[in-house]
Amino acid sequence: MSTRKRIDDSIRESIISRPDMILDDQEMMHALIAANERAMGGNIIDLRGIAMERLEARLDRLEDTHRSVIAAAYENLAGTNQIHRAILRMLDPLEFEPFLKDLGGDVSDILRVDVVKLVLESGQNDQEPAVSRLGDVLSVAEPGFVEDYLAAGREAPLRQVTLRQVQQGDGRIYGDKAEWIRSEACLKLDFGPGRLPGLLVMGAEDPHQFTPQQGTDLLAFFAGVFERAMRRWLA
Repeated sequence: MSTRKRIDDSIRESIISRPDMILDDQEMMHALIAANERAMGGNIIDLRGIAMERLEARLDRLEDTHRSVIAAAYENLAGTNQIHRAILRMLDPLEFEPFLKDLGGDVSDILRVDVVKLVLESGQNDQEPAVSRLGDVLSVAEPGFVEDYLAAGREAPLRQVTLRQVQQGDGRIYGDKAEWIRSEACLKLDFGPGRLPGLLVMGAEDPHQFTPQQGTDLLAFFAGVFERAMRRWLA
C-alpha cells in the first residue's frame, strides 16, 4: 500500500476549480518547479525548466518596460497640463505691466521655477520708469547679448530652447539670486521683423530641474505663445 500523503480534499478542489491561483503565484510556481527537478534527479537536464526561467526573466523585463512607459506617459501628461495652466494664467492680464509681473508670480509658481526673467535687447540705454518698476522680471541688455549668453563661448548652433545646469546663475540676469541658481531654461524669443530678439530665462535651485537630456517641445510651445503675446504689446 502506498504511503504517499494525499492533499486535503478541500484544498485539492479549490486548486482544481481555480488553477490560476497557482499559475499567478510566482513563489508557488517556483516551489513546484524545484520539487519537480528534485524528483527527476540531478543527472537530467530539464530543458523545459530552463526555457521557463528565460521566459520569466523576459516577462520581468517587459513588465519593467511597461511600467517605465506608463510613468513617462503620466509625467508627460502632467507637464502638458502644467504648461497649459501657465499659458492661460499668462494670458489673463489686459495690461502690459500686470502681464510681466505675473511672470514672476503666478506663472513661475505654476511652472515651479524659482526665477523667471525677461531680457530685451535695446540699442539705447533704456531708463524708462517701467523698466525700474518691473526690475524683478525685466532687464534690458545691449544688442547681441542673447546670442552671446546662449552660446556661452561655444560655436554650436543656437536653438530656441536651451536647457543646462550651471555652477551659478549670471548676475546680469538673476541679480542677487544668482548664487542660488543651479539649472536654467533659456527660451530665445523672436518678436518679428525689425525688432531685436529677447530671452525668457527660467532659473531653478534644483540642478536637475533643467538638463540637456530633457525634451523641449512643451517649453518651445510656451515660448511661441509668449512671443505672440509680446508682439501684441510691442505693437
